[in-house]
Amino acid sequence: MCTHATCPHGHCFIIPPHILEHIATNTNDPGLKQRALENLHLQGLMRGMRTGIGQFAFAGVSPGVLRRTIYDAQHKAALPGHLLRSETSTGSFPVPVNEAFDYSGDTYNFYRENFGRNSVDGKGMRLDSTIHYGKSFDNAFWNGQQMVYGDGDGQLFDRFTKCLDVVAHELTHGVTQFTAQLEYHDQPGALNESMSDVFGTMVKQYILKQDVTTADWLIGAGLLIPKDGTNRTALRSMKAPGTAYDDPDLGKDPQPADMSGYYHGTADNGGVHINSGIPNRAFYLAAVAIGGNSWEVTGKIWYETLTTRLSSQSQFADAAAATRDIAKKYGAAAATAVDDAWTTVGL
Repeated sequence: MCTHATCPHGHCFIIPPHILEHIATNTNDPGLKQRALENLHLQGLMRGMRTGIGQFAFAGVSPGVLRRTIYDAQHKAALPGHLLRSETSTGSFPVPVNEAFDYSGDTYNFYRENFGRNSVDGKGMRLDSTIHYGKSFDNAFWNGQQMVYGDGDGQLFDRFTKCLDVVAHELTHGVTQFTAQLEYHDQPGALNESMSDVFGTMVKQYILKQDVTTADWLIGAGLLIPKDGTNRTALRSMKAPGTAYDDPDLGKDPQPADMSGYYHGTADNGGVHINSGIPNRAFYLAAVAIGGNSWEVTGKIWYETLTTRLSSQSQFADAAAATRDIAKKYGAAAATAVDDAWTTVGL
């Protein structure tokens, strides 16, 4: 969820509002219900907040050197919190500190090594992260300036630093903020979410050394705490949208796999976390058809599309046309793979 019409300068959350709303209205656990309501309220308070861009973390151009800082919110909502770790820190640190630190570094290195990008803004922006945000906060978000992670409630959600692709997903909202600036509603917002899933899963595959056949194509696998008799596989499946979870407390994954199931409602800013399943599947189909490592050809096509071809109001058709055009640079087989992928999802 993003709490502004545009995700740039706003708050972009990994857990969509429809999940929290389902928990709040359907769970029989009063504790889960209360936490969901509190988290929705906290997100609502952010609606009037816009992040100032003229802050020091954004100033000037920094050499291509990785810079990370990790803060502790101490279960409060004030940011950034107490400084825990920086590049010059020594000693040992708790697991959530290491996860936030290491995974932001993995994301930085992925963009640097594969696309020559110097941090999310392209100018060496320091990657700030705050952990232990709120009390049992069931979300992680990019606020236009830094990453923020909740600890999860321990019943439905584990800690939000746990999954590399979640970290990379949220940091990619920063990349989109400084490039296409896709507005966070309807199809532009769904493209915004999809780009974060696309690059989030590529970062995971890159670090785990997985090719397109060995990757699981899941977003947030391991974030949902397992429960017998339910499906809590992940937050989303790029391979099979609509199958990631089915649980009485969480609801059922509503993502469509193609345009025939397109969500036309107004919830979730016009379905930004729902309809993103359509371009997600297009990327998956193209990557599998092209083969090898997703970031080597398919990823380069999508990166060029995000950074040079899309703008704030781009629609699915614009992304399809741009990727089809750019794919021609990589030969007939790649062009056919991308064209077939979009055709399969109805575009």
